[in-house]
Amino acid sequence: MTSSTALASRTAPSRWLALAVLCIAMLMIILDGTITTVALPVLQADLGFTTAALAWTVNAYLVPLGGLLLLAGRLGDLYGRRRMLLGGLSLFVLASLLCGLAIDATMLIAARFVQGVGAAMASAVVLGMVVALFPEPGERARAMGAYAFVGAAGASIGTLLGGVLTDTVGWRWIFLVNVPIGVAAVLLALKYVAADSPTDRSARPDVPGGLLVTAGLVLAVFTIVDTSAPALRLGMAVLAVALLAGFVRRQQRAAEPLVRLRIFRSRAVSGGNAAQLLMVAGMLGFQFVAALYLQRALGYTAAQTGFGLLPITLTIALVSLTASGRLIARSGARTVLIAGEILLVAGLLLLTRPPVGSYVVDVLPSMIVLGIGAGLALPAVTTLMMSDATPEDAGLASGLANTSQQVGGALGTAVLAALAAARTDAATAAGATVTEALTSGYHLAFLISAVAVATAGVVTVTVLRRA
Repeated sequence: MTSSTALASRTAPSRWLALAVLCIAMLMIILDGTITTVALPVLQADLGFTTAALAWTVNAYLVPLGGLLLLAGRLGDLYGRRRMLLGGLSLFVLASLLCGLAIDATMLIAARFVQGVGAAMASAVVLGMVVALFPEPGERARAMGAYAFVGAAGASIGTLLGGVLTDTVGWRWIFLVNVPIGVAAVLLALKYVAADSPTDRSARPDVPGGLLVTAGLVLAVFTIVDTSAPALRLGMAVLAVALLAGFVRRQQRAAEPLVRLRIFRSRAVSGGNAAQLLMVAGMLGFQFVAALYLQRALGYTAAQTGFGLLPITLTIALVSLTASGRLIARSGARTVLIAGEILLVAGLLLLTRPPVGSYVVDVLPSMIVLGIGAGLALPAVTTLMMSDATPEDAGLASGLANTSQQVGGALGTAVLAALAAARTDAATAAGATVTEALTSGYHLAFLISAVAVATAGVVTVTVLRRA
């Protein structure tokens, strides 16, 4: 019995319980990418971080998560996806415990890196498992809605949860809360997620290819999020490109390649990943900048900022869980994706209106429009990316989808933060007040986010026209 048949053969209630377990695991992994954002000042005071090192509370998680996804996805194909999921969750729980018990900055950064490795192992195989659980198009569309909601809402929930926990029981609980949830996820996965068989017991992973792509992606992400001298960052970028080019060359010649390059012949895979990268760059970059906007321009506290971003999460939940699956089944994923991208651009442009006003008048309408757009677009693009995946390639396609999401988010955050800071400095030098200067920078970031999503729309209309 193949792995996809074994998973899909479960009863309908059991399959939906398995989906719930997978979504819980993904939610925990995704929200940990942003949960430290509102706790940074407290972490700096308690653990003695320097200003430069403080950024590594986020970077040490993103770098291995972005760099190891493809290798983990292929290992899941070869040795069993449930096995990779359980191993990744177990490592993630252990690392979360070490983060919560950290006594200094070095220990926290090291534990965050291990956390990122575990997150990569688990998240790389989840999407492939969802595809195997739901082979019927209508059910798969609804399952993708739940999965996409987790991906879209995780960052906002992380900001909200981080602010609330930091203001109430202390920063250590932003990590320790993962321990009981993660243990429960492991136990539930053992019960409800069916064991799968490797696709080829005689196959061996392409270790040289894995080293090349992992090193290249790690350096690429490091170049995006690091704040070193420009010359050093340029050197790292050149080396990253060289390593990734070497990886492509290796895949062309290897007898058992890590990535079968023929997968990119599919417009659904290549175009879908390109559209998602651009869309997530705009959306995750927006969430990072929006958190700063609410705190620094409107004077919100950490917890208030989390609650201020909550409407977008609730709207995504409502749309992705109740409407997106039906609309995709009725009108097609490409049509729904285009509609979602249009709404995302509109919502981001609404945030560029000057001057600074009230949350209800100037921010809340954008949150609602953005939530509707994301609730439509993210399930649709996920459905498209996985639509051509064979059982043998499902893990690889899942790893590619997660990689484009993580790299897009890191790129968007880095670029938008830099542009906002440069515009703010220029406005301050021109004599603007602090609030005016900050607002000018954030409005530019929102505009660039809209451009990124609009570019994703162009990719959808052109590349995905026959997907």
